[in-house]
Formats: sequence, C-alpha cells, structure tokens
Amino acid sequence: MSWSKLKQQLESFLSPALVGRVEYRATSYRYSPDKSGNCYITVDKKNVLNMSDTTTPIRWYQTEQEIKNDPEIMIPVNDEEIEAIRKDSKGPIPEDRLQVMARSRKISVHAKELLLAQAALSKSNFTVAATTYLSTSIEDNLESNDILFNILALMDRRVGKKRILNMSEQIKLKHPAVQYFYELRRRTV
Repeated sequence: MSWSKLKQQLESFLSPALVGRVEYRATSYRYSPDKSGNCYITVDKKNVLNMSDTTTPIRWYQTEQEIKNDPEIMIPVNDEEIEAIRKDSKGPIPEDRLQVMARSRKISVHAKELLLAQAALSKSNFTVAATTYLSTSIEDNLESNDILFNILALMDRRVGKKRILNMSEQIKLKHPAVQYFYELRRRTV
C-alpha cells in the first residue's frame, strides 16, 4: 500500500478531538538507496515520536538499569508474587525484603519487554505495523506489547471515553511513548 493511502486510512480513524492536532508524516530519499527514510508522528505541528531517532521528547531507554532506576516506573507487586519468592528462597527472609525481591524480579521482566518493544523503528517497520494495525481488532491492538499498535489504538475513534478512563492502571506499565499518547487522548475526553 502506498504511503499516501496508508496515511489517509490512519487519519480517518483518528478521534475527532485529535483531527488536525495529530499527523503522520514520512520522509524518503529517492536517490539514496541506503536510506529508507523515516516516519514520525506530530502533535500540534511538533515532532513528538520519530521512529528512528532517540532525541525525541519521549524517553527511550538504552539499558535495563535505566529502567530499574527510573523513579517514575511504579510496578505493583501482589501476594502471589511474594509467596513465589518465599518458596524459592530456602531460609527465612524479612517481609519487607521479600517485597523488594519480588519488585526487582518483576521490573527485570518489565525492562526486558520495554527494550524489546522499543527496538529501532524505521519507515518500513512503521508501514508494516500500520498495515497490520488496520487489519487487527482494536482490542488486540490495545492489549499488544507493540508500542505502535498501542499508540495507534489510543488515538483511534473506536476507543471510547469510558474505555480510555478505565485504562489508567494498564498504561502505567507501558512504554513512556504510550503513556504520552494516553495522556494526550485522556485530556480530550
């Protein structure tokens, strides 16, 4: 599918409150075969999410330790996870230490998922992801671990006000880019 047709379809699914504020843009280089170009999403005419650039205003993590040490990431730990740590350890461990160990284990898994999800995106990856997004149900796109599927679904008019407001806990575990677009959409409902 050509870029103009894909862009037109994506923008036709934008929430009415975001029409004119959010745009999908792409660049390509006709005479330079080694450069595939890139895609980016603009909000209010400002480049917010560049698919291949780490200098966007949205935080891109480079190591697992950055994610583990980020104070903004709050990972809830439940009793089952604490009990699993208690069973894995052979000796008595103080309760507060069990919580720290369970949180550390859970944030390690979360960090690996975030790094995998933010793997370098290029124009070709964006067009493939956008085409897949258009042919997948909105529920599957919202529950996906893919950053682009989440972002495109959050800006979709088929996601209603009630669903947006009920997603706040799920979004806390998502990539900062997804959180940014969630807040953008939440402010419009």
